[in-house]
Amino acid sequence: MSYDRDVNRRILVIVAVVFALVALALVLALRQQPRRPAEMARTDAPLAAPLTSGAPRVPDAPVSEPARPSARRATPTPEPAPAPVEAPVEAAPEVGTLRIESDVPGAQVFIDRQFVGATPVTAQNVKPGTHQLNVSAEGFEGIARTIDVEPGPRDITLRFREVRLDARIAVVHKHRIGSCRGQLVATPQGLRYETTDKDDAFAAQLLNLETFQVDYLEKNLKLKPRGGKQYNFTDPDGNADRLFVFHRDVDKVRDRLRKGDQPAAP
Repeated sequence: MSYDRDVNRRILVIVAVVFALVALALVLALRQQPRRPAEMARTDAPLAAPLTSGAPRVPDAPVSEPARPSARRATPTPEPAPAPVEAPVEAAPEVGTLRIESDVPGAQVFIDRQFVGATPVTAQNVKPGTHQLNVSAEGFEGIARTIDVEPGPRDITLRFREVRLDARIAVVHKHRIGSCRGQLVATPQGLRYETTDKDDAFAAQLLNLETFQVDYLEKNLKLKPRGGKQYNFTDPDGNADRLFVFHRDVDKVRDRLRKGDQPAAP
C-alpha cells in the first residue's frame, strides 16, 4: 500500500511540472507576438490624472502652433555716425619767421649785423621785438630798415630798382643884399625850397635842374632850376659836410632816374 502511494505522488509531481512548463511556454509565446495598433494606442496613451472629488476639471491647454516668420523684414537699426575727429590745436608761435625777397635776386641779407643768406631767404626763430634789417645788392644802393617782429610768419619784399629819397637840410639863401632861411627837401618826385619868403620858394623836377653843384671850399651849394634864377645856399652853421652829403644823395638819384629806374610811390 505504501508503495502505491509513493508512485501516485511521483506521478502528480511530474504532471504538475509538465503543466507548469506548458504554462510558461504559452506566456513566452504571447509576449513574442506583435501588438495590434489599437492595443498599442491604448497602451502608449498617457494615463489621465485621477480627478479629485469636488474639484473642477481643467480643460486641456490648446496646442499652439509654431510661430511663423513675419513677412515684413525688420528695418536694420542704423549705426551711430562716428564722432568727428577734432584736429589738434596748434600752439601759438612764440618767435617770428621772416620770408625776405627782393627784385634783385641774390641780395645779401643781414639782421642785427648777422648774415642770414641771399634772397630769397627765410629767417627763422627771430625773437619778437625791434631789429635792424640791412640788405645790399651789387650795383644798387643798400637798403636799411628798422623792423618790428611779432610771433608768426611775415613777408618782406625789398625793391632795389625803385628810387627812394628823403633828404632834408636847413640852408640860408644869400641874396645880393641880405639873406633868408629855409630848408631844401629832395624826393624822387622833385626838389623844393621851403621858406617864409614866397618870392624865393620854388619846386623843380630833379632832372630839370640846370645847375646843381657843391663848392666845398666856398661852403655853398649852387642850384638853378631850368628857366629859373640862381641860388647860393649855405649851411646855417657854416658846415660844408652837410651840403656835400645832401648833394651826393640827390645826385645819385638823378643818375638812376636818367637810367630809367622808376621813383617809388610818395
